[in-house]
Amino acid sequence: MAVGSAIVALFILFCLGTPVAFALFASSLLYFLIGADQPMVMLIQRLAGGLESISLLAIPFFIMAGVFMNHSGITERLLKLAELMTRRLHGGLAQANVLLSTFMGGLSGSNIADAAMNAKLLVPSMNAAGYPKAFSSAITASSSLITSTIPPGIALIVYGYVNNVSIGRLFLAGVVPGVLMAIAMMGLVAWQCRRRGYQPPRRERVTRHEWISVTRAGIIALLLPVVVIGGIRVGVFTPTEAGAMAVLYALIVGLFVYRQMGLKSVAVATQESLMASVNVLFIIAVASGFARVLTWEQIPQQIALLLSSGVGSAVAFLLIANLLLLVLGMFLEGNAILIVLSPLLAPVAAQFGIDPVHFGIVFILNASIGTVTPPLGTVMFTTCSITGISIGSFIRAIVPYWLLLVALLLVVTFVPAVSLALPNWVF
Repeated sequence: MAVGSAIVALFILFCLGTPVAFALFASSLLYFLIGADQPMVMLIQRLAGGLESISLLAIPFFIMAGVFMNHSGITERLLKLAELMTRRLHGGLAQANVLLSTFMGGLSGSNIADAAMNAKLLVPSMNAAGYPKAFSSAITASSSLITSTIPPGIALIVYGYVNNVSIGRLFLAGVVPGVLMAIAMMGLVAWQCRRRGYQPPRRERVTRHEWISVTRAGIIALLLPVVVIGGIRVGVFTPTEAGAMAVLYALIVGLFVYRQMGLKSVAVATQESLMASVNVLFIIAVASGFARVLTWEQIPQQIALLLSSGVGSAVAFLLIANLLLLVLGMFLEGNAILIVLSPLLAPVAAQFGIDPVHFGIVFILNASIGTVTPPLGTVMFTTCSITGISIGSFIRAIVPYWLLLVALLLVVTFVPAVSLALPNWVF
């Protein structure tokens, strides 16, 4: 009775738009208030215990590194590099939008942060170049999902912590799906722009000096993911220590290489990082308390037994899991799906012999697609609020990209080598 009321309350609060952290806390508190046979102090202990992990330090470190990169001028230099690389393609600015999200995947770590940044930075320029606002917004939102799988995405760190999966392997497993997503989106953008007559290719030659100056500035930024992955692979540092090194690298670039950061901007960036980190870590803390409630009531074991007895194969399980996550993504926030449902489904996937790293990438892709899916997609609302486009116009424009994302999800789901080849080869 108590756990049923808590779960019902959780979904009602989600549907009412209550922030994830407060919905999880309120439902856990309700469980203790209406008849749980556990003392209230256990809830407090689990909230504190949910953050007692060294691996979680990677989250504030990578968030801080991404914020420092934004304040240091890295974003503008990556945009120039993306524009230089796409100027001879149909829809150069739209292509640059996708490419910038791919570059920033290893820097911002968050699809919402990437969507917000590109909506402010690129959409006005695209509108001035003749692109419809709905088209620009749809590309910005859909390309931001690349950030979820390109390391060091925050979703990869959270999934690895919640389900005890190697974060280093998850980082590498997301590279190929992220690159495939970028290539497929650029192909769709080129086809749409050629068909609709948006921004034909530019034919003028680029001087050697321009190539060298723009490329040199961009490569300095792109070295960050190489440093992170390379350091983890050769054993120089753990994922948590890699986050600290990323902060140091970003600080050095901002202060001494580009020289666009001073003490004041460092203080502002630190404050932004603190607020963003607190939001994520608070969600993890209260989710840990709610997960313990489910464990006490043996909900994960019951779900595992139900699925394992009712589903006959790994293929059937993956189809059901994808369908379930895509439907829930229409109503629930991505972090909620990741933190609440992944501990329930991951053990079942293991029973069917599905690699935990592979299932992690599949799960994260599903949760990411939900962020651009009506009625409650967080990236959808973030992009529309910044660009000023109506939800209806946005939905009509994003349909081709949503279908493309679902097709890529099916490829990653049923061709495990797409996500596992690189980590298996490197490790």
